Amino acid sequence: MTGYYNLKTLIKAIRATKTIADERALIVKESAAIRSSFREEDSHARHNNVAKLLYIHMLGYPAHFGQIECLKLVASPRFTDKRLGYLGIMLLLDENQEVLTLVTNSLKNDMNHSSAPTVSLALCTFANIASEEMARDLVTEIERCLGSSNAYIRKKAALAALRSLYKVPELVDHFEGRAISLLSDRVHGVLLTGVTLVTEMVRLVGGEPFRSAVPLLVRHLKALVTTNYSPEHDVSGITDPFLQVKILRLLRLLGKGDVEASETMNDILAQVATNTEAAKNVGNSILYETVLTILEIEADSGLRVMAINILGKFLGNRDNNIRYVALNTLLKVVSMDTNAVQRHRAIILDCLRDGDISIRRRALELSYALINESNVRVLTRELLAFLEVADNEFKLGMTTQVCSAAERFAPNRRWHIDTVLRVLKLAGNYVREEVLSSFIRLVTHTPDLQSYTVYKLYTALRADVSQEALTLAGVWTIGEYGDVLLQGGTTVATGEDEESQAATSEAVSEKDVLDLLEKILVSPYTNTNIRQFVLTALAKLSTRFSQPDQIARISKIMHGYDSSVELELQQRAIEFGKLLTLDSVKTGVLERMPPPEIKATVMGTVSEKRPVGSLRRDKDALLDLMGDEAASPTTAGAMPAAQQQTTQDLLADIFGNGDSTPASAAPQATAPASSGVNDIMSLFGSTSLSPQPTGASASSATPSASSDLFSAMSTTPAAPSPAPAASPAPSGPTAHEAYNRNGLRITLTAVRDSNNRNVANILAKFTSTQLVSGVNFQAAVPKTQKLQMLAMSKQDVQPGATETQQLRVMVAAPGALVRLRLRIAYSVAGQQHQDQTDFSFPAELMAGP
Repeated sequence: MTGYYNLKTLIKAIRATKTIADERALIVKESAAIRSSFREEDSHARHNNVAKLLYIHMLGYPAHFGQIECLKLVASPRFTDKRLGYLGIMLLLDENQEVLTLVTNSLKNDMNHSSAPTVSLALCTFANIASEEMARDLVTEIERCLGSSNAYIRKKAALAALRSLYKVPELVDHFEGRAISLLSDRVHGVLLTGVTLVTEMVRLVGGEPFRSAVPLLVRHLKALVTTNYSPEHDVSGITDPFLQVKILRLLRLLGKGDVEASETMNDILAQVATNTEAAKNVGNSILYETVLTILEIEADSGLRVMAINILGKFLGNRDNNIRYVALNTLLKVVSMDTNAVQRHRAIILDCLRDGDISIRRRALELSYALINESNVRVLTRELLAFLEVADNEFKLGMTTQVCSAAERFAPNRRWHIDTVLRVLKLAGNYVREEVLSSFIRLVTHTPDLQSYTVYKLYTALRADVSQEALTLAGVWTIGEYGDVLLQGGTTVATGEDEESQAATSEAVSEKDVLDLLEKILVSPYTNTNIRQFVLTALAKLSTRFSQPDQIARISKIMHGYDSSVELELQQRAIEFGKLLTLDSVKTGVLERMPPPEIKATVMGTVSEKRPVGSLRRDKDALLDLMGDEAASPTTAGAMPAAQQQTTQDLLADIFGNGDSTPASAAPQATAPASSGVNDIMSLFGSTSLSPQPTGASASSATPSASSDLFSAMSTTPAAPSPAPAASPAPSGPTAHEAYNRNGLRITLTAVRDSNNRNVANILAKFTSTQLVSGVNFQAAVPKTQKLQMLAMSKQDVQPGATETQQLRVMVAAPGALVRLRLRIAYSVAGQQHQDQTDFSFPAELMAGP
């Protein structure tokens, strides 16, 4: 079979084909001819055939059958054959093929060749395809080539050494001395590859062995910055920008965490930042690397401000790539020097109007990071203006971030409520559930602004019911505070700013309220969830309205859903309809909900404990929350019963079985701690303070537990607990028995920490009358307290032996009751046991300052 004579004629023939099928047929025919020719062992023909085969490979057709022929060309003494053979090896082989082992000997011979071009071919091939085994076998030859007198070989050897380090990092010791000597080379190509090699070595072993080279690198960089025009290395008027960038990256690694090295390079970095021309991309690349180096090393504050100002100038560039890079970098450094970044706030906000969506996204993220107490009004106003025209993909994140910033930095709660209302109006269909629940908690904990808020929501719903979150918030608020809406009123001005002036809420008639709710029910924007809210609001309003005709109208609307195809709506309508006929019950069931528990949410700690118009920082408000939740029994007793219930921390939240009746505290927790015990027992629907047998498990709850739980929800608040009587502190630590069952006895000994009076150190001791194996001791504390536990000394308790485990509890404030919920799992005589009990230490433990 005769093929085309040479590569040129083959290319011409392939180009002349009309269709892909003709090309494929031609390639198949030529490949068969090349296979036949390989059997003839003609060296001249082999050269041409391999060249044609490489072209076929570049077109995407199979050419693996020519691998051995490439090896034969490499073994040829002719340079042209070696060059083509190594090219074929680089294209047709990779590090995972077994044929590669046959190349190692050829590479070794050629690296020791007397001809520089042949040595460079071997080094270049090694740098492209070397495997781990090949790197170990040829490390000596590469190290020798690094010291060659030929600059071209030194450059190729540095790249081969770099490949070796990628494959076998342990070889770094072989190249350390040679690599440092490359940094003194005057040839730019060698210096460039030498800096690249040292950079990789610093990443592998750290910068300590190479920090002595910092002055040398500084001299190189200074020479590049101050040198006159050099046509050999000039790029757009800048001398060798590639080498400058590489040196800056290496300096960044060497100066990180080292004050002395950073001081050595401070001056040259300032010189590069001020002397580099930023009119073209070449200069911008050097400035960008300079900025990253300044921000990474231990630079002084003035140099950092200069770096951030350079990024600010990048924001004014017409190239979107440069602006994106600047925004991305500012986002990373905003935590280092927020004030310096704040100076560029105006141009960052301008980027929100950019046509490039990537620019807008990065500008948004940076705007979020810039918000603080001093600029929260300005930035929030800008973000809300952008929210009106923002793409839908931005709205969910924007609503969350704006409301989160309002929670953290709101100057007063009036402004906070207005901001969230604005968000609900603009993007109510893109609001997370956490935002909505946080807003409702804020309203419930702000009685001074409830009239203002419910009227604002009522007015907003009359104008627009298309925003789901706005509708849900409005319907819920109208249902809860409909009586306030009917009365109207005036919100007192805080006097702190022009936006918090006195506001008057007009009284609304009962008919208007029901007209609005009926409008929402029939709106095309209303879904099943909103209708459920509306039915609940109507049921609540039946106890807040006084006109009989409007109450009858509520009942008529409710019965209209008795046969709804939506099961949830039908069930609610029937149950509420029945409830409305029970005058003795509905008032208590449908009364106003108590304010929900204040807790940390996904968005952060809610700020509804701030007084209206408060300008205190969020940290102070958080301390107030901790103080309120950890209040002493005397303070708790002065609070309304409903508020006491909502501010308690349910221990059952941790283990998920809050409906069970826990065991009482140990007998030692007697009358002085009765108020604290009453607080925790009331969470489970039990008002009895009589002690139960120690060690009773949660599974032994009495049948009356469920009725007691419902009795705790009655409309009549329980009488506040009296303040506990003071009792003298014990003379020494007392071991309290917390558990005694199945032969296993657990005692707890608590001592107040002398260094931190809010910490109690507890030692749990385990003793047994028989072998107890696999003891798993777990404990939980209320959310206002923190618990640390060390490992148990031994999980198997031998008869007569004592095992220990240490616990550490931190309370929110002095005087708080240390309460534990204990879960003990163990095995006795092959039978598994698991019990749960509650334990409270005496109030005297944390009493006093």
